[in-house]
Amino acid sequence: MSFALDAGETLALIGHSGCGKTTTLKMLNRLIEPDEGAVTLGGVDAFGMPGHAWRRRIGFVMQHAGLFPHMTVAENVLVTPALLGWDDERQQSKLNTLLDMVGLPAAEYAGRYPAELSGGQRQRIGLARALAGEPDIILMDEPFAALDPLTKDGLIEDIGGLKRELGFATVLVTHDFAEALRLADRIAVMSDGRIVQVGTPEELISAPASPVVSDLLKAPRLMAERVGRAFESGQT
Repeated sequence: MSFALDAGETLALIGHSGCGKTTTLKMLNRLIEPDEGAVTLGGVDAFGMPGHAWRRRIGFVMQHAGLFPHMTVAENVLVTPALLGWDDERQQSKLNTLLDMVGLPAAEYAGRYPAELSGGQRQRIGLARALAGEPDIILMDEPFAALDPLTKDGLIEDIGGLKRELGFATVLVTHDFAEALRLADRIAVMSDGRIVQVGTPEELISAPASPVVSDLLKAPRLMAERVGRAFESGQT
């Protein structure tokens, strides 16, 4: 397997359950050590430093936010800046900025605990935490899977806005082709631990290179047809 990202690009890894998407993501931040090969970020070799030092260079957003329940919102967001040795003033400035950006102002939310937040709010705090160390790349592992459709839609819009403003690259793991179509510049379709096709959404839709790709396209195509028929019916 081999792929590269440009600065600010979003690549979606998509495929059926068990195809290796999350394993690939964990190899990128060395939660799983590959048997061979290389991982680099800005020309820096992942294996030229301890794993914990490498992970501080990368933001990570998981399916259920993964917030520490005994820590406040502020403490959760500032985990990486504290480990990086930022002074208090810089940490507070970053906290205020990020919480404003995710729509949860510090004055109201910084002192709350995860149990006092909704699922969508926890995921927004997870995103703020991933961005707090000013990484060049964010890894996202099914970040919308546990959210209701309206909350998911709002978070997808917010992530798109943050990407445009901050310019970070993203690797997004998802099983939902519609999510990939909305967020990704390119999509890599995986099967049995291999990438079977990588390209822009338009390239995959117009020229699927394998039955796996065609199969993954069935659901969004069917949904688009149903929505189209519903609108036509409502207009007659």
